[in-house]
Amino acid sequence: MQEREWPEQGELVVCSVQNVKDFVAFVTLDEYNNREGLIPIAEVARGWIKYIRDHIREGQKVVCKVLNVDPQKGHIDLSLKDVNEHQRREKIRIWKNESKAKKWIGFAAEAAGHPENAKNITNALYREYGVLYAAFEDFVTEGREALNKLKIDPGLADALYTVAIENVKLPSVTISGDLFLRSTKPDGVNIIRRALRSAEPKVDGAEIEITYLGAPNYRIKVNASNYKDAEKALEKASTAAIGVLKRAGGEGKFSRKSKSGKSV
Repeated sequence: MQEREWPEQGELVVCSVQNVKDFVAFVTLDEYNNREGLIPIAEVARGWIKYIRDHIREGQKVVCKVLNVDPQKGHIDLSLKDVNEHQRREKIRIWKNESKAKKWIGFAAEAAGHPENAKNITNALYREYGVLYAAFEDFVTEGREALNKLKIDPGLADALYTVAIENVKLPSVTISGDLFLRSTKPDGVNIIRRALRSAEPKVDGAEIEITYLGAPNYRIKVNASNYKDAEKALEKASTAAIGVLKRAGGEGKFSRKSKSGKSV
């Protein structure tokens, strides 16, 4: 998100626990220049608390919900108990990604010979994407076209692209199915070979792997960035192979593998 001096009410923030007293815990907000916030004992955990240190201690990284912000007095009131486990995990994931993205910007600026431009690059990416890590994901999926719209120095653009390719690991999904390919023709082996070659069509964003299971069965596996593309590639590949067999007077069938590994 865009860098601000103060958090907003209701926002989830990553904090470092600095000092724990009997009835309050003092923390610093990692995303806001280590501004100090406090968690009253009533906001540390649900139910009755006998010892506050049973729930929070110095040196911890915690995710808190912002209850109140008073910039004039410099006060930030926080709640630890109002953050569930799912929210905590997701916030930590986002925070870690943003921290990595900031480092990558520094690396890119230095590699391009313009370390002083790191801040300007950061602001440009915030304006365009809202979050830094999303920008680097876009650089990987969209290529240099995504960098062109930023209108930054070509050397910096090249450095950002290189850093993105080297560091960003996009999530992917893998699905598979079984092909039954049979031909009784004299040149049946060659027909099946043509069918298998046709099952490797050029599908953007998908990788296809075919494994021999023992005649007449073959396993076809597709890896893609999402299920929609993976399913599309799997259907296209299996249809192409079966089409070759049937046009040559052979027999072809496809069975989709379920998550349990059984054919459906």
